[in-house]
Amino acid sequence: MLKASVNMHEAKSNLSRLVERVEAGEEIVIARNGEPVARLVPVEHRHPAEGYGIWAGRVRLPKDLDEADSVIARDFYELDPEDPLLAPRPRRRR
Repeated sequence: MLKASVNMHEAKSNLSRLVERVEAGEEIVIARNGEPVARLVPVEHRHPAEGYGIWAGRVRLPKDLDEADSVIARDFYELDPEDPLLAPRPRRRR
């Protein structure tokens, strides 16, 4: 990566040109009275997460949605006889 240094006045006057140079891969150091105070560097592009909200990128749907429907139906509607939440409640005596 090429480095170049410009003074504050030049940076203010030519910001759009400096940004074009940065987009081309150059790093620009901005100096005030000969002292470096800031750097213009290209932004690293990240791939956006799939989906939206707090589960973005964490939950993925299968490509075959018919298969997903059958898995969801099995998980939600098949009763497990060993599940204590599904056992009948004992009746209270009065």
